[in-house]
Amino acid sequence: MKMGYNLHLEQSQKLIMTPQLKQAIKILQLATFELDQYIQHQVEINPILEVTPPPKEDKYTAEVEKRLEEKINWKEYLEDFNNYEYSKPSYNEDNQFNYENIVSTNTTLQEHLLFQYNIAVLDYRYKEIGEYIIDNLNENGYLIGTVEEIAKELGEEVDTVESILEIIQTFDPAGVAARNLKECLLIQLRQLGINNDDKVCRVVEEYLEEVAQNKYPYVAKKLGIDVKEVQEICDFIRTLEPKPGRKFASVSNHYIVPDAAIKKMGGEYFIILNDKNLPSLTIREDYKKLIASEGEDTEAAKFLNDKLNSAVWLIRSIEQRRQTIYKVVEVIVKKQKNFFEHGKKHLKPLTLKEIAEEIEVHESTVSRATNGKYVDTPMGVFELKYFFSSGVGAADGDGISAESIKNHMREIIEAENPCKPWSDDKIAKLLGERGIMISRRTVAKYREDMQIASSSKRKRYQ
Repeated sequence: MKMGYNLHLEQSQKLIMTPQLKQAIKILQLATFELDQYIQHQVEINPILEVTPPPKEDKYTAEVEKRLEEKINWKEYLEDFNNYEYSKPSYNEDNQFNYENIVSTNTTLQEHLLFQYNIAVLDYRYKEIGEYIIDNLNENGYLIGTVEEIAKELGEEVDTVESILEIIQTFDPAGVAARNLKECLLIQLRQLGINNDDKVCRVVEEYLEEVAQNKYPYVAKKLGIDVKEVQEICDFIRTLEPKPGRKFASVSNHYIVPDAAIKKMGGEYFIILNDKNLPSLTIREDYKKLIASEGEDTEAAKFLNDKLNSAVWLIRSIEQRRQTIYKVVEVIVKKQKNFFEHGKKHLKPLTLKEIAEEIEVHESTVSRATNGKYVDTPMGVFELKYFFSSGVGAADGDGISAESIKNHMREIIEAENPCKPWSDDKIAKLLGERGIMISRRTVAKYREDMQIASSSKRKRYQ
């Protein structure tokens, strides 16, 4: 075998992810409020970029908003406004604070229970035990661990810890500090004055699993009562709180800023991109002159040219993002017009591939342009991904989306007789009468997706 070195030419094609391409992809993925932050950061690190005030509304947007304003009866609006009295400021001339304007912080479950515990238990020796128990409650108000583990950790008697736990279990919210769902419900029943010998307590104590499975006849036979009474007992049990601590859970509000709006005027739909408040980027004039005056081989010229190329690419990428989102929304309006006219039941199947072919881009580009972005429509605010779904063929030859089928199913189930709920097979037949041909198995899948129980668990005994 002969070994050696030699040279040869080979021609091939491959995609190289340049920094500019990576930046363009990132910009396409950003929502409007994220893009605003990204632009501000780029202005800070690139001295060539300059932010100008937001541009005046273009003629198209101004015309759309003008036509919308014409629909408002300003005379009637002002007459209604005059009927209201002018409200005085919430502060006085001495600039004193109005305590109604001070936003209070949310009280946590632990703080709420510690306040009650400090009032209820006066013996300082038990302070540490109570605080330890309260600190070991999860967000739903249930005790983590066992009494034996707590006693061992604190070096206390098990009976002492159990006694302190029983005191905490009498606190508000009812059912707090329970070790399981059964104990949580029994605590609430005791606080309502219901004795352990009562049928309600017996159902919770012995037949909670059967209640969850809607096996009312079985429970009725065991208790020696009729099914209707069991159903009334179970309806009452369902009014109890299975998670006592959740009302103290911190709730963070996430506000959605639509990236585009679809407005209907007459029989025509208009698209307005929500980017008029984004900063407008330009190249600084003084740096343009500086680049022209510098020699090509100097370090300063190379630095400035790099920054210039980066700035130009950024501006182009932002504009490309704007055009892509507009084209995607435009095709959605065209394809889903029946949805905007008649509602969710008329949503048609639509894929990323169809949009990509329509606007002549790759599927991944459409995916990035729609992911995490929302549109304000006459039917409400939806994520752009909402309009993309698979579906089945309908009797009229047009496709119908999975989301639309679910809405039809929900309508059928809401109209059923609770004493004789429709089976999945019957729902499939009823959908067939509406021109939607799907199997029983598909009905079951969609029903589970909507978190709707089976017919046996939906049945009422009246």
